[in-house]
Amino acid sequence: MAMDTNKKNRELISALCDGEIPDVDRELALAALDTPEGRQAWALFHQIGDVLRADPATDLSPGFTERMAARLAAEPLPGKRAAVAADAAGQATVAADPT
Repeated sequence: MAMDTNKKNRELISALCDGEIPDVDRELALAALDTPEGRQAWALFHQIGDVLRADPATDLSPGFTERMAARLAAEPLPGKRAAVAADAAGQATVAADPT
């Protein structure tokens, strides 16, 4: 139950950071900020916003984005996602094979 409360608090804090908190939830969000976890979430959401609003780095080499995308695509899927992907691929193969 604590995990659900923490998740809800983070959602409230996120909405507050974005200026999209409904008036009915404002008091709950402010109460969530009065905890160490709430203050940490507030700081993290603002750091994320700063990064998203920042100008792209200008010192990247030509083709960096394409090379990074290719390397990420070549990475194996971690644990559970890999098993699900393999299972889905196997099902697709079986479904496509009319024999």
